[in-house]
Amino acid sequence: MIPKVRLPAERRMITLEVRSVQPLSDSFVTLTLGGPELKHLHVAGDDQGVRLFFPRPGQPDLRMPTRNSEAWIAELLLWPKASRPWVRNMTVRRVRPEQDEIDIEIAVHGDTPTSTWLRAAQKGSPAGIFDIGLTYQPPPDGCRQLLVGDESALPAIAAILERAPQALTGDAILEVPTTGDVREHLVAPAGVNVQWVVRDDPSLPPGNVTPGTLALEAVRSANLPAGPCTAWVAGEAKLATGVRRHLVNDRGVPRRDIHFMGYWRVGRSAPG
Repeated sequence: MIPKVRLPAERRMITLEVRSVQPLSDSFVTLTLGGPELKHLHVAGDDQGVRLFFPRPGQPDLRMPTRNSEAWIAELLLWPKASRPWVRNMTVRRVRPEQDEIDIEIAVHGDTPTSTWLRAAQKGSPAGIFDIGLTYQPPPDGCRQLLVGDESALPAIAAILERAPQALTGDAILEVPTTGDVREHLVAPAGVNVQWVVRDDPSLPPGNVTPGTLALEAVRSANLPAGPCTAWVAGEAKLATGVRRHLVNDRGVPRRDIHFMGYWRVGRSAPG
């Protein structure tokens, strides 16, 4: 099922500024934002998501919505595009409250609005966030966990594994664009088997590999133990729905135990 979102009791629009943009691997950067308003973010951990607001090219300042509820969307759409910021969903990777800083890991590719902005962002550039809560549901005690995602879900899965109880068992299947994106020192409980699949694997037939297809195939061919299991799947839309269909139809996993989200879709950019 599409997981329910767990929202904080209170949330508000938070205006920050860029502290740094640091390369993390071939395809990832770490965006660090900071500012005194960060004290208004309720840090929840796991796959905590935020809306990231940033200016369009040519906008000298960032105009943030004023409504601290989902009504902000209607407010934003009433503005002319010339003054409307870009908005994208991101995962909180880590927070340093004592320094008023937050890290967001972002996959950079092509000339998307986010990638273009990140390449031009400098220290002091304006940005904003709005908490969108958690979707990850920890499995019951003794139940294995299956985590699956492409590069868009890697920051969320990395955060989940880093904070997971050491008794957690299961499998994490992670697809990334290049071998240089594989994180050899990813923190995870000893009982979680982490499998990486990369789209630049030289053993693959020549040609472009559609994001998500390798992770889906890895799930289909995985030797998953029998017994109770819950799954959390996110990334390209066909990956999310494909894994869910396979687990239900081929492995008999109850629908209620599969939480899946299509973060994006190949060939379709997010509205702005």
